[in-house]
Amino acid sequence: MAFMRYDYRALPQETTVEEFRAWLAQFDADGDGRISREELREALRSLDLWFAWWKAREALRDADANRNGLVDGDEMARLYAFARNNLHLKAADLDVDA
Repeated sequence: MAFMRYDYRALPQETTVEEFRAWLAQFDADGDGRISREELREALRSLDLWFAWWKAREALRDADANRNGLVDGDEMARLYAFARNNLHLKAADLDVDA
């Protein structure tokens, strides 16, 4: 029997897309300003989320409007919305250096 971990962490309303983008930037391994599924998986893994590979795949499917396999440009807002609605992250989880 599999056990599921339920985290009820939500991004507060005051968290912005820019703060989310800044947090993700530290996982942009190739520095191209775009987030790949692997980079997103590492970001989610840093939060100790279960099934980070699966969540990264689902997030990319939802956010990648042009289906190029990367989150870029305006798609960041879509990824942010997915994270708020489905991953239940909160700003304190992101550890963004000011």
